[in-house]
Amino acid sequence: MRHDVIILGAGGAGLMCGAAAGRRGRSVLILEHARRPGEKIRISGGGRCNFTNLHTAPANFLSQNPHFCISALAGFTPHDFIALVESHGIAYHEKARGQLFCDGSSQQIIAMLLEECRRAGTELQLATRILAVSRGTDGFVVATDRGSHACRAVVVATGGLSIPKMGASDVGYRIARQFAIAVVPTRPALVPLTFDQMLRNELKELAGISVDATVSCGQARFSDALLFTHRGLSGPAILQISSYWREREPITVDLARHADVAAMLDRARREHPRQELATALVQVLPRRLAQKIADQSAAAIRLGDLSDRQRDAVAQSVQAWRVVPSGTEGYRTAEVTLGGVDTAELSSKTLEARSVPGLYFIGEVVDVTGHLGGFNFQWAWSSGHAAGQHV
Repeated sequence: MRHDVIILGAGGAGLMCGAAAGRRGRSVLILEHARRPGEKIRISGGGRCNFTNLHTAPANFLSQNPHFCISALAGFTPHDFIALVESHGIAYHEKARGQLFCDGSSQQIIAMLLEECRRAGTELQLATRILAVSRGTDGFVVATDRGSHACRAVVVATGGLSIPKMGASDVGYRIARQFAIAVVPTRPALVPLTFDQMLRNELKELAGISVDATVSCGQARFSDALLFTHRGLSGPAILQISSYWREREPITVDLARHADVAAMLDRARREHPRQELATALVQVLPRRLAQKIADQSAAAIRLGDLSDRQRDAVAQSVQAWRVVPSGTEGYRTAEVTLGGVDTAELSSKTLEARSVPGLYFIGEVVDVTGHLGGFNFQWAWSSGHAAGQHV
């Protein structure tokens, strides 16, 4: 069986590419190993899909070449995707900081993309495992467990290693290496951080506590919710910083980012000298966390006995808590995979491999990783659209 284009993967990038290429009159077949398309779309945003971010810009992406994403993002913007969403009558809302979610279900986005593929004449074959991709006499041959297909162009949209229980695999990276295309080492990103056993035991009673925090690592800095877990730290601020964190590096956490803890303690010391330290800290921290910090400090129990040095030490423990995570929760819970097919090997305009004409890489399999908040979906739409305009 021969097609103009075969797309490997029916996630966001693959479906977008299939629709764009089909609209240009290309004969397109999408092959997907799962029994349902768009599984990461389905589970995203608590089932409502954070499908883009109004403030998408190159600065929201990590890559060895930070300029690589510029062309694709400019060619298909958040507003272009919003127009598509509106054309299908899908209601949506802005949750915070430009993050757009469906009012209903993420299934609406999947249905929209499938409908766009149907209108474009793009075929979709599910439950099909890719066995091999090879050069043919006039293009490529894709061998599967359900037969082989010849095509002029192959688009690899197989995603990364994140969430293996949903079928994530390294097939895209293996295809790249097979054709001598470099792959930037991968690791989990947008993932909770873990503590060693000693620190877990020390902080176990804090599990379930959430605070509005600022977390920094090197030059990276994010302000958002932070959650203490039984294994370490999670929440949006931690997921964001995890993309920048490296093993054995410390992170610095401000657990009360809207407060000036030293000034608050000064005021409380003057006005309520008999008040206990934990009681004062409850003004800016959840009670269990306030008690834990008070218990761990070497400070006097009553504020009237608190020295300036002790006050500063307590403030430091709240607003500049320095901790070294032992690791991450890994690909099991990571939202995305950092690293991937080296952008130096690809055209930023078309996503085609420079050394292998007709072979394209799009979406998460490429070394372009967005921040939390709809940016990775926008990269899927933009990179899929870019390749779809040229295959």
